Amino acid sequence: MTTALVTGASAGIGLAFAHRLAREGNDLVLVARDRARLERLARELRAARGVEVEVLVADLSDRAATWEVCDRLADADRPIDLLVNNAGFGLRAKFLDNDLSNEEAGLDVMVRAVMLTCHAAGRAMRDRGHGAIVNVSSVASFIANGTYSAEKAFVTVFSEALASELAGTGVTVTALCPGFTRTEFHDRARLEVSALPGWLWLDADAVVQEALTDVAAGKVISVPGAQWKVVTTAVRILPRPLVRGGPMRVLDRFRRRD
Repeated sequence: MTTALVTGASAGIGLAFAHRLAREGNDLVLVARDRARLERLARELRAARGVEVEVLVADLSDRAATWEVCDRLADADRPIDLLVNNAGFGLRAKFLDNDLSNEEAGLDVMVRAVMLTCHAAGRAMRDRGHGAIVNVSSVASFIANGTYSAEKAFVTVFSEALASELAGTGVTVTALCPGFTRTEFHDRARLEVSALPGWLWLDADAVVQEALTDVAAGKVISVPGAQWKVVTTAVRILPRPLVRGGPMRVLDRFRRRD
C-alpha cells in the first residue's frame, strides 16, 4: 500500500484524484484550505474505502503553510509515494487590470508552492529510490493567455526539467495538462463557459484515470482527451503570433464582467 499527498484535494480534479486513489487502496494526505470539506471527505473515504486519511489544512498562498506541507513530504518516517500538485488559483482579470496582491498570491500557489513541494518530495523519493510526482498544469501552458498561462508554462517546463534530473532514480514526474474540465474552477475565475461546445469538455474522473495511466507508463506530459491532444498538437505547429493573440480574444468573450 502506498501513500499519496494531494493538494487542492477538496474540489475538482484534486477531489477526483482523492476518490480514485482511495478506491485503489492508497492511503491519503489531503491538503486544502477548507477544513470542513477536507474532514468530511476524509470521513467518507475512510468509511467507504478503509484507507488511512490524514487532513492537512494549508493555504498555499501562505508561505509558512507551504513549508508545513514540505515538512510532511520530507518526513522519512511517514513516506509519501505519490505527490499530486493540484492546488489552483483563479485570476479574475487581465494582468494590468488585476490587483498585484492577487497576482502574487497566484504566483505563490501555482509556481512557488509547486517548486517547493517538488524539491521536498523529489529529494525524499530519490533517496528511497522510488516515487512519482504529478504536477497539474493545463493546455493553457501551450498558449499565451495572461499570467495564468505563464504560470502553467512554468509548471509544464519545470516538470520536464525535473523529470530529466530524476531520470534513472526510480522517480517519475508528469505534467498533467487538461483542457476544459467540469469543475467549480471556472465559477471561481468568473468565466462564463456555458456557451462552449460540449465536445471541448472533459470529465474530472476521466482526466484522473488517463493521468494515472500515463504516470504508470512514465510519460512526462499527459494531455487527456483526444480532442485536446489534437488542439495541443495544432498549437505547437501554428505560427506563434496566432497562439499569442487568438486564445486571448476567444477567452475574453467568456470572462464575466461582474
